Amino acid sequence: MRPDRNAQRRRAIERGLEFIYLTACDADNFEAYGHDYLCCFHCIASTSKDIKLRRRARQLGRERALHWRREHAHITPDLNADEIACLVFGSDAADRLGIRDKTFKENLRAAAQRFTAHDYFGFDTFHEPPASDVPDECWCGTYNKRGRKTCRDCKRRLYMLSPYAVWVDALTRSYTGERYGVKLGASFAEVIKWLSVMRPYPHYDEANEMDHYWAIYAVTHIVYTTNEYSIYKLLPRHMPEEYSFLKKNLRHFIAMKDPESMGELLDSLKSFGLSDDDPLIREGVDFLLKQQNSDGSWGDTTAEDIYARYHPTWTAIDGLREYSWRGGLRTIDKKLRVLFKGNHSRMI
Repeated sequence: MRPDRNAQRRRAIERGLEFIYLTACDADNFEAYGHDYLCCFHCIASTSKDIKLRRRARQLGRERALHWRREHAHITPDLNADEIACLVFGSDAADRLGIRDKTFKENLRAAAQRFTAHDYFGFDTFHEPPASDVPDECWCGTYNKRGRKTCRDCKRRLYMLSPYAVWVDALTRSYTGERYGVKLGASFAEVIKWLSVMRPYPHYDEANEMDHYWAIYAVTHIVYTTNEYSIYKLLPRHMPEEYSFLKKNLRHFIAMKDPESMGELLDSLKSFGLSDDDPLIREGVDFLLKQQNSDGSWGDTTAEDIYARYHPTWTAIDGLREYSWRGGLRTIDKKLRVLFKGNHSRMI
């Protein structure tokens, strides 16, 4: 990539990171999404090739992690499974940013044992693949039990989540819980074992638009949770169907003007070895640079939910930045062989 283009990309990343921090300093935003903000800062700080970017993300992340620890010093007995999962994400990221609390972790581990895999993931990971009858949040804000077709509060018709959306949460929660040492209902191996059932991934058309959309996110999170969130490189032979699916759909998200999905596609494809000189990567980077908003963010500037502002900005940064890959391919080969031992999926 040309020197002037590198400078443009670095500036876009810096502006995006400052936007994320600015929104994270808002009390309401941080109360709702503090755990996710910490994950963002940790990921950028731990895997970026640019030393200046690493240091800045770690500085911002540590400051926010100290605040998060002050706000989450105790475990209350009324926490539900979703709240427990959010605390696991936040505490794991805070630990990795160097702000640890061993007592909180022990108390969180005890609280997490009150819930089952079904509570955390919406389906029984031991005996069934991701379910197709898990209701999305109702318009009135109510979460309903699996299988309900109308909201228990407002009686509106409920819409079911894509099984791929259900799987994304299961992948990230089982992985993070296992990494942190607080099991969230099931091991990561018990969740990823359904890979062969979830293949082949759906083609895009209007009839299955949501399944296709969530399948993209499922595949990018398969990549993240098997390569330790961009620590290790993968080979296309590790996941041939996933690699092909991502490459096939990159231009679709340019046409859809979707920078959030584009960011995840780009960093996932980079983990398979595609470089900045690859035509697909160049197209994706060009798209992201053109889509950045005047305030440094990506996404819909009119969105009321801050998630729709900071999260596309995070994924765009990930799509633009260079990674400091660690370990060798032998390391990831060994991990995948152990992980998929006895599984019928064609991973390696």
